[in-house]
Amino acid sequence: MLLSLHIHNFTLIDELELEFGAGLNVLTGETGAGKSIILDAIDLVLGGKPSLRMIRTGTAKAIIEGTFATTERIRTWLIDREFDLTDDDTVICSRELSIQGTNLRSRMRVNGAICNRQLAQELRELTIEITAQGQTVQLTNPSHQKELLDLYGGEPISQQRTQIATAYTTYQQAYQTWLDRQQNEQQRLQRLDLLQYQAEELSQVHLTTPDELIDLETERQRLSHVVDLQQQSYAVYQLLYQNDTGGAIAVADMLGKAESTLIDMVDIDASLQSTLDLVSLALAQITEAGREINYYGDALEADPDRLLEIEDRIRALKLICRKYGPTLTEAIEHQLSIQTELIQLTGAGASLEELEHQVKDLQIQLTQACHQLTTLRQQAAIDLEQNLIRELKPLAMDKVQFQVEIAPQPPTAAGADSISFNFSPNPGEPIQPLAATASGGEMSRFLLALKACFSNNGGAGTLIFDEIDAGVSGKVAQSIASKLHHLSQSQQVLCVTHQPLIAAMADRHFRVAKETISSSHPGNGSAAVERTIVRIEELHSQQQRRDEIAQIAGGQSAQEAISFATSLLSQAKTRKKAVKQSGK
Repeated sequence: MLLSLHIHNFTLIDELELEFGAGLNVLTGETGAGKSIILDAIDLVLGGKPSLRMIRTGTAKAIIEGTFATTERIRTWLIDREFDLTDDDTVICSRELSIQGTNLRSRMRVNGAICNRQLAQELRELTIEITAQGQTVQLTNPSHQKELLDLYGGEPISQQRTQIATAYTTYQQAYQTWLDRQQNEQQRLQRLDLLQYQAEELSQVHLTTPDELIDLETERQRLSHVVDLQQQSYAVYQLLYQNDTGGAIAVADMLGKAESTLIDMVDIDASLQSTLDLVSLALAQITEAGREINYYGDALEADPDRLLEIEDRIRALKLICRKYGPTLTEAIEHQLSIQTELIQLTGAGASLEELEHQVKDLQIQLTQACHQLTTLRQQAAIDLEQNLIRELKPLAMDKVQFQVEIAPQPPTAAGADSISFNFSPNPGEPIQPLAATASGGEMSRFLLALKACFSNNGGAGTLIFDEIDAGVSGKVAQSIASKLHHLSQSQQVLCVTHQPLIAAMADRHFRVAKETISSSHPGNGSAAVERTIVRIEELHSQQQRRDEIAQIAGGQSAQEAISFATSLLSQAKTRKKAVKQSGK
C-alpha cells in the first residue's frame, strides 16, 4: 500500500507532500488540472521511463520519494536482493532526475541503496498496478489476452509454461542440428570419401618416425658404395696396423719401435716417461682403430635386394611428402588429423537417422507438454468466464456473454494455443472478438471487471485507475463506483476521475488544481514572471467534498449542483455502510 508521496520540482509541482490511506483514494479536478501528474510520479519512482520535461522549468533537479507498507512478499524480495529493512516496516523508493549539460541523469534508491531499473520493475509488480483507459486497446490484442489468461491460471500454468519453454528450445536446437546435417549430408559424404581415400593411402605406407627418410638415404649411400668402402677400409687397415705388401711400414709398427726405444731411454732418463706414455697411448689407439676398420671392412657385404627395397621405400615416402608434406613430419601430422576428422564424421556424432529419431521424440514431448498446458488453460478459461460475467453484471451488463476461445496453433515457447476473448454485451448480438463488439464505455467496464477478477490472485497491493470511467455516465458510472469501492475493501485503490458518483464513494478525496503565481526568473534578474503550478489538497470536511463534487457535477444552478452533491454523499455513505455490514 502506498502510504505517502513526496514530490519536489516535478513538471508543474514545486513541492508536494501527500499521504494516502487504505480504501478508495480519489483525485478530482478540472480537465488539464494535472491529476495525471501524480500517477506519472508514482510510475517514475518505481522504474518508469524519465524525460527532461519531467524536471520543473528553471530547476536542475527533480526528486520523488514514495513510501510503501511492506508485505511478506516485499520483505522476502528485499532480503533476497540484499536491501536493508527499515525499523517501521516500510519500503522507501526514491528517484532523482538531474540535468548535466544537455543530458538527463537518473538515480533510483530503495531504502537508501542504489537500485537499477530492472530491480525497480520487479518491486513495482509487488506494490502497484496502474490501469489507464488506453489499456483497453491492449485488451484486444490476442497475445495480451493469452498472458492475462495464463496470469489468471496462476502457478500451475506458470510452471507448465516454463517447462514448455525449455522443451521448445531443446526441440528447436535438435531440429536445427538435424536440418543442418540433412542439408550438408552430400558435402559430408564427399568429405568422408576423400578422407577415407587419404587414410587408406597413408596407412599403406606405414609411416613410423619423422627420421625414417634420413636413415634410409644414409643406408642407401652405404650400400651403393660397398666395394669402394671395402677397398678403402683394407687400405686404411694396412696403413694403420699391418702391411703385408712389403711396402711402407704400418703406423703401429713404427709406434712399436718408437715405444721400445723410449723404454730404453727412460731407464737412463726418467723425465722421458711422459713422452713414453703418449706414444704408448697412441699405439693403443692406432691398434684399436686398425682392428675396428678391419671389422668394418669384413662386415661390408653387397646386398642388391636390400638396396632395391630401400630405393622403393624412399620413392614411396617422397611421394607421400609431395602430397601431404612437404616433410615427413607434416605428413604424419596430416594422417593424425584425418583420423580425428573421420571419427567426428562417423563414430563420434549421431547419424542422420538417430538425429531424426531424437527430433521426433522431442516433438512428442513438446506436444504432450503443450496438451497439458491447453488443459490447464481450458480449466482457467471456464473459471474466468464465470468470474468475469459475475463481475460485469453489477456494471449494468446483466445480459453479457463472455467466452475464452482456445484454438490450436503450431507449438511455440508459450504453448500451442491461440487465445481470443469473445464478447457480446447485449441479448441477440452474436458473440464476437472483443475488439469487434465492445464500445469504449463497455471496454472500460470490461477492464474494471477483469481487475476485480485478479484482485484475489496475489497481485499488487495498490490498484491505480486513470479515468477508467471515461465515456460512461448515469447508472453505469454508479456501477463503476460500487465496483471500485468493492475492490478497495481488499486492496488500496487510487482513482483519477471526473465522475461525481465515484468521487462521492471515496474514503480519501484529493482536489487537484492549477494556480498561476508570480516569481522571479533567473534569466530576468529580479523581474517578476508568472508561473503555473499544480496544487493538491486533501478534502477533509464534508462541506469541502460537497463543494468539489458540486463543481464536478455542474448543473443548471449552483444550488442545484450542491443539492445533488449532498445527495450523492448521503447515498454513498449508505451504500458503504451496507457493504460493511454485509461483509462484502
